[in-house]
Amino acid sequence: MKKDPLMEKAKGHLLYAERVSKNFPIRGGVFSTVKGEIKAVDNVEFFVDKGETLGIVGESGCGKSTLARLIMRLVKPSAGRVVFMGGELTKYTPKVMRDARKNMQMVFQDPLSSLDPRMTIKNIVGEPLAVYGIARGEELARKVLELLDIVGLKKEHLNRFPHEFSGGQRQRVNVARALALKPTMLFLDEPTSALDVSVQAQVLNLLMDLQKQLGLTYVFITHNLNVIFHISDRVAVMYAGKLVELAATEKLFTRMAHPYTLALLSAVPVADPSVKRERRELTGEVPSPLNPPSGCRFHPRCWQRQRICEVEEPMFKEIDPGHFVSCHFPLTTGGAQ
Repeated sequence: MKKDPLMEKAKGHLLYAERVSKNFPIRGGVFSTVKGEIKAVDNVEFFVDKGETLGIVGESGCGKSTLARLIMRLVKPSAGRVVFMGGELTKYTPKVMRDARKNMQMVFQDPLSSLDPRMTIKNIVGEPLAVYGIARGEELARKVLELLDIVGLKKEHLNRFPHEFSGGQRQRVNVARALALKPTMLFLDEPTSALDVSVQAQVLNLLMDLQKQLGLTYVFITHNLNVIFHISDRVAVMYAGKLVELAATEKLFTRMAHPYTLALLSAVPVADPSVKRERRELTGEVPSPLNPPSGCRFHPRCWQRQRICEVEEPMFKEIDPGHFVSCHFPLTTGGAQ
């Protein structure tokens, strides 16, 4: 029997996504005919290993959240394949996918809108256990209390409603609900962006502690590079629906290879006033996903573009062990900085 190349590549990885894409049709007119399509995610390929944290960064609208929803099958991919724990998610029936979701859960960006305002915290956190038939009655109440304790909430919070909590407490509720089914992987979609800075630190420390205690694997989506440096083992950089760089965190922050990554990192404020960093400002705007530029998506804003960048899309290739980049002239291999 012929071996599947994807399954061979996915061996040893908890998650492997191959050439995942999502195009959203634009309809108009009396008969809602398709007038065009938005390329939200385009040919993205990456893997995640058990126990690690993969950070995904990029400007707003670059496709980070859509990519997470594609992996979770909350949105159906237009193309590509995803293998998780040895099974191909993109081929699962709804029933099989329902069972697979016990092992992969998501924490959303807005802690208030992701909680049902009509339900108490007891019912919100206990709902996954009830839906999957894991616990009922007194056992359900006991498990909910255990989950609240894990995330730093108390028994007196059980019968309160979401509007009675602070932003940080609501996000703790979301984390408790995500942990209810004992998942292997959590997708964290900007879980701290709606919180105050001091509360952000508390939630980040909680997530890091839970990862150690429970052996969790994280895909952490954010635009905050300081957070990514603090929490991630590896970082993937997205631009206009494309993955442009992927490397271990320390390597990406010290030996970035893509001009866009350099521009992102140069914009991060440094707390030490004695440290001077050259700012690499970008001109122009992020390209429209409805009509992306030819060749390299970044070339209209790139200071080292050449003719080939305008006409030929660069391959996403490995330039060092574990360091991948999509650029014709990577900075670490002689490109101008």
